[in-house]
Amino acid sequence: MASRRNFIRNTTFSLTAATFLPLINKGESLNFDGPETLKDLPIGIADFTFVNFDIPKSIQMMQRLDIHNMSIKDFHLPINSTKEKIDEVVKQYKDAGISIYGVGVIYMKTKEAVDQAFEYAKNVGVSLIIGVPNHDLIDYTEQKVKSYDIKLAIHNHGPEDKLYPNPQMAYDLIKNKDARMGLCLDIGHAQRAGVDPEKAVLKYNKRIFDLHIKDVTKAEQDGKAIEAGRGIINFPALVKALRKIKYPGHCSIEFEKDMKDPFPGIAESVGYFKGVKDGVA
Repeated sequence: MASRRNFIRNTTFSLTAATFLPLINKGESLNFDGPETLKDLPIGIADFTFVNFDIPKSIQMMQRLDIHNMSIKDFHLPINSTKEKIDEVVKQYKDAGISIYGVGVIYMKTKEAVDQAFEYAKNVGVSLIIGVPNHDLIDYTEQKVKSYDIKLAIHNHGPEDKLYPNPQMAYDLIKNKDARMGLCLDIGHAQRAGVDPEKAVLKYNKRIFDLHIKDVTKAEQDGKAIEAGRGIINFPALVKALRKIKYPGHCSIEFEKDMKDPFPGIAESVGYFKGVKDGVA
């Protein structure tokens, strides 16, 4: 099997282009191969990446990266927004060529919070909530999944998280529930919890609705976020596993390093992941 280092060497163009994206003039984009929405394993952005930026700056960075899909967080679109405000924000992204495919991560600690999350998703016009419902709300959440016909993807947050430290904890709660209840597999947090992402993909298969793509320095609780390809995650194996299960969802970059100046790291991560996608059969 080719190593991650070999993939970097074999995909020089993608990586070099991504690394020098910050030099491109504002408003310009570097299109590697065409719109990601037309390819398998489309790349998106998990909005937490842009927690320190307003909507116009976030859009500008996505345009420069040539990424057209995102899951939006409540700091850019508060969950208690009016329908008019939601329509206004969604239009900002749509006019910029960006599709909002999901909302979240949304924490659900009460039935009222579950109700609010599903109404919010309906008003945004998405069919996916990336959420963290309390364990005792799983049955109630399933009722909402059925009545709204909106999928729920439970997000794992690593070994320090009491609710969902690993994807297995979430899977055990939803495996016998409605098929629209599944996982948002955060591969970095899974790796820190000792779970190899490619093995999780094969194990949970059709219950994986979304992916948060990141790399980490080690498979321990104190593993740190790092640019994709520089850490320990085996991205070629991950891509092979995703193709094996015919994963239909997005691969959303969630960059959690240098978050006040993330663009160079995001660009490197996007370039690396695109290079691996193109290099793996």
